[in-house]
Amino acid sequence: MKSLTPFEIRTQHRSQMLDITERVRAIVAGSGVKDGGVVVFVPHTTAGITINENADPDVVHDFLKQLDAMVPWEQPFYRHGEGNSAAHVKASMMGSSVTVLIDEGKLMLGKWQGVWFCEFDGPRTREVWVRVTPC
Repeated sequence: MKSLTPFEIRTQHRSQMLDITERVRAIVAGSGVKDGGVVVFVPHTTAGITINENADPDVVHDFLKQLDAMVPWEQPFYRHGEGNSAAHVKASMMGSSVTVLIDEGKLMLGKWQGVWFCEFDGPRTREVWVRVTPC
């Protein structure tokens, strides 16, 4: 079994959330692991990963709008030379990884849950790393 499965994702906007649940499911299915866990990790300082609702697209819209309200792109006190301090803050708020349990070969997500890649400094081509581990 391959221990780490990376994949690329291309974002189209500065702030964007992309549902990657099906890609993670496919990797889990391909691993043959029936019971264990999967870690989904983003190796970037201006992107994050989270688990949230994947049924109503308005949730993503509201989520991004609220993050923009809490962490505006421009602030007079930002000192970071690249001008993307807000992206770093938002990425830290989301976190760089999630862990999902695997039971009988299936992701143990709630009825409305999905795994979301969160872009805060796009558009860019990013990597997502996935590691499936048996019990």
